[in-house]
Amino acid sequence: MVAAFSICILFFYNISLAQEAHSSHPAEQQPNTKQDKEDELDVAGTILEHIRDDHSWHLWGHTSIPLPVILKTDKGLEVFSSARLSDEHHNPVVYNGNYPYQQIEGRIKVVNEDGSINAEASKKLYDFSITKNVLSMLISVALLIIVFLGVARAYKKTGVSSAPKGFQSFIEPVIIFIRDEVARPCLGHQTDRFMPFILNIFFFIWINNLLGIVPFFPGGANLSGNIAFTFTLALFTFVITNVNGKGDYWKHIFWMPGLPVPLKIFLMPIELLGVFIKAISLTIRLFANITAGHILVLSLVSLIFIFKAISASVVVVPFTVFIGLIELLVGFIQAFIFAMLSALYIGMAIEENHEQDLVL
Repeated sequence: MVAAFSICILFFYNISLAQEAHSSHPAEQQPNTKQDKEDELDVAGTILEHIRDDHSWHLWGHTSIPLPVILKTDKGLEVFSSARLSDEHHNPVVYNGNYPYQQIEGRIKVVNEDGSINAEASKKLYDFSITKNVLSMLISVALLIIVFLGVARAYKKTGVSSAPKGFQSFIEPVIIFIRDEVARPCLGHQTDRFMPFILNIFFFIWINNLLGIVPFFPGGANLSGNIAFTFTLALFTFVITNVNGKGDYWKHIFWMPGLPVPLKIFLMPIELLGVFIKAISLTIRLFANITAGHILVLSLVSLIFIFKAISASVVVVPFTVFIGLIELLVGFIQAFIFAMLSALYIGMAIEENHEQDLVL
């Protein structure tokens, strides 16, 4: 039943992507004309438009949800609706506030009268807007709070020893799996101390990966494919790892025991660089895998418009549904890997008894 529901979601996801591409790039003119070439689907532009952040949430056709724009400039704070940055057909227009603003490739810039970007004023512009990714993140946080508070209340009523019911029966095996297969092997007797962080980061990434596949509001945002989002999560792991690092952890970075002094001096900058590379790898891995999945699905759907034949959908749609099912698995795997590596890095830092010193 779950598999059938997932297939239906993915099928409509592909249809919605096709409708979005068609509405954004109509091709109603006769072939072999200049107008027809202008109206051909811009595959790269459509894909980039879908995966990047935006100040409005596109629903279908020319219907979007405008989001609040919050800007801080040298002229003060300014708040207005993102609907003022585009016309009824989603074409960007200039909004005259403290400065003339225009949305360019998902970012708000200060522009001059001739439409060129005012680089000096744009450097002083700080954007604190509730964008599509920010709203998606707030929705995922709300969902997690509702789910886990509901599960906690259920356990409070029935007790921990009783058999789980309803949504508990789905959440409990996942929590036990993360505790027994991820946290305990890496963290040992300090599992309970770091378990809340590992669980939060796993479920937070997982639910955002799933919401990114859902074709309708509140899904469809590419939050896990935003490098600022993945960098922030990796930064949490980096800070927790190094703040809780024991003396042996830092000793093996700056002055490895059992090694000759020249070799210690040579390895010290490499080991120190590795501390930052761990966080960078966490950032790029999640960002690249989720973004690649969105690009692949969108590229397959675009084949229908590239070949300009509805018959291509007979092959494209089933194949994109198959790729979408794989994306469901990838969404879980990426959340699992991020949680596992976070637990591993923290476990390495808090380990009190490292391996015996090398003897050369």
